[in-house]
Parts: sequence; C-alpha cells; structure tokens
Amino acid sequence: MGKSNSKLSQETINELAKSTEFSQNEVRLWHREFMTSCPNGKLSKEEFKEVYNNVFPKGDASLFSEHVFRTFDANRDGFIDFREFICGLSILSKGSLDEKLKWAFQVYDIDSSGYITREEMNEVIKAIYKTAGKEDEKRDLQSEAIQRTDKLFKAMDCNSDSKISLNEFIEGAKKDSAILELLTA
Repeated sequence: MGKSNSKLSQETINELAKSTEFSQNEVRLWHREFMTSCPNGKLSKEEFKEVYNNVFPKGDASLFSEHVFRTFDANRDGFIDFREFICGLSILSKGSLDEKLKWAFQVYDIDSSGYITREEMNEVIKAIYKTAGKEDEKRDLQSEAIQRTDKLFKAMDCNSDSKISLNEFIEGAKKDSAILELLTA
C-alpha cells in the first residue's frame, strides 16, 4: 500500500465493509488512522512490538506481540498491511465468540499445524505473564506457566492425544468461564 494506494478505492471500501464488521465510514476512518501511523502502508514487526510495549508498560510485551503479529500477518510477508489490520481488528473488536476463539487458537498454534502442543501453550502463557508484568525474582514463571498449561490441557484435550485441535479448543473454552475469560480478555 505505498503512495499509489494511500487512498482506498470505493470498491475496496465496499469489500472491506462487507468482509468485516465495520461500516464503510469506519473503514475510511481506520484507514486514515493507519496511514497516519504507517505512511508507507505497512506495519513492521518491530513497530508492532513498540505499540504493544507502550500499551503494556509494566511488562515486556515483545514476545507476546510476536504471536499476535503472526495472526495479523495473513500473507506472512513480515508486515501488516491495512487489509490485514482491519480484518484482525474486526475480529478482536466486533467478532463473534467463535471468531475470537479461532483467532486465539491461532495465537497459541505457533507453527500453524492446526493443533496446539503443550510447548506452544506454555510459551504463549509465559509471554502473557511477561506482558502483564508478572515476572519478578519472587515468582517461578516457568512453573506457573506449566501449571496453567496442565490445567488447560486437562480441560481441553478431550481425546488425550497431547495436542488440542481447534474444535477441542473452542468447546473447552466455552465450557469453562474462567478459561473463556483468560482466552478472550
């Protein structure tokens, strides 16, 4: 989205309004904001990390922001363009519960295999703890993350195959309000 695409065509606005939960006017406003922040039409991983670290100043959001960045960067080119941004934002801000849970699943499914392993879940949970500023010398972050991972796997891994499918993830989250709150907060 360089200079030649700095203005959205009416066709693109219509398409984005149809494929997201945003009105045409909201698409225009978000595009204006995006282009103000990202004049070249792309948000890099480093810029995204900086934004996350500003939103969570008490913690270290750099690792978690990488996981979130991956879910927005649909074409895996290392940047978030406006289309990717508005589609991701639509899910997070206006999406249905199932859409938000599918998005959360993608955060945990680091290798995009279609399953969440214990290692992946543990890594994301540690990143969440660091983001929230829960890392200090008095806490055993690794142990807490493993305990949380064990709890989630016990609740979600219905067929005991040591991995969680999208279906298991969604159904497990819907059955437990505490898990649901953790995953969609």
